[in-house]
Amino acid sequence: MTSYTECPVCSGLNIVKVLSAKDHTVSNEIFEIWQCNSCTARFTQNVPSEDEIAGYYQSPDYISHSNTDKGLLNKLYQKVRKYTLQQKASLIIHYTVSKGNLLDIGAGIGAFLNEMKNRQWKATGIEPDEGARIQAKNLFAIDLLSTSSLQNLPAKSFDAITLWHVLEHVHSLHQYIDQLKLLLKDEGKIFIAVPNYQSLDADIYRNNWAAYDVPRHLYHFTPKAMEALMQKHGLGIIATKPMWFDSFYISLLSSKYRRGKTSWLLAGINGLRSNIKSLLNRDASSSIIYIIGKG
Repeated sequence: MTSYTECPVCSGLNIVKVLSAKDHTVSNEIFEIWQCNSCTARFTQNVPSEDEIAGYYQSPDYISHSNTDKGLLNKLYQKVRKYTLQQKASLIIHYTVSKGNLLDIGAGIGAFLNEMKNRQWKATGIEPDEGARIQAKNLFAIDLLSTSSLQNLPAKSFDAITLWHVLEHVHSLHQYIDQLKLLLKDEGKIFIAVPNYQSLDADIYRNNWAAYDVPRHLYHFTPKAMEALMQKHGLGIIATKPMWFDSFYISLLSSKYRRGKTSWLLAGINGLRSNIKSLLNRDASSSIIYIIGKG
């Protein structure tokens, strides 16, 4: 179990408990979420250690490790994923090169890597879950590497490194960022997508906000917190992009957590309201992609 006495993002000492949230996916346990009043990062307190947390991912509802289209929500997820894979690929090409070397960390079943391979990129993927690695091999003929392989990759070898909703899961946060910086080419870019607890949907659903996803999500970021983290490692945020579909998906899950069943209409309205707010203030997007370069 990991118990923090200082902020795991900026090392600030002004930390306070702000709410408690339930693990709706696996254990039904309650976890505390604390906030740093210096950098605004939130973090899950008393989380299982890196050796213990694997059991909290063992659920058929953990969709990033699944290719199922059973149920309406999963069907919608599959359709949206096809569109967002193309968007992500275009974003990477816009900020890096037309063809290059890509490292995707937390590659899941390999869908994004397959998209980049089809665009003639040399794509390498890391995925801790063995079942997901097997699916990637069966579905896309992609051989994903285990997490330990990250330390053995050659320095300055990647034009783009991507972490799509991955950084919030990483126990050794600062060592991880240092390793990414080491692997990145001087002109390369890191693309990090994480939820944003300053979004309207987070404010609406509060402790039932699905993107808290305790205890799997160890950290809960804001743009200010992400900037503080990157500055600590000599990296800089070049641009940010909203993830428009996330507000709807998160609102659907959150409504189920709050009411015991999904309220499609209300969740859709709340997702739309959240996106409208983020049009006026991009720092209020439900999830944000940060494009990061060496300082």
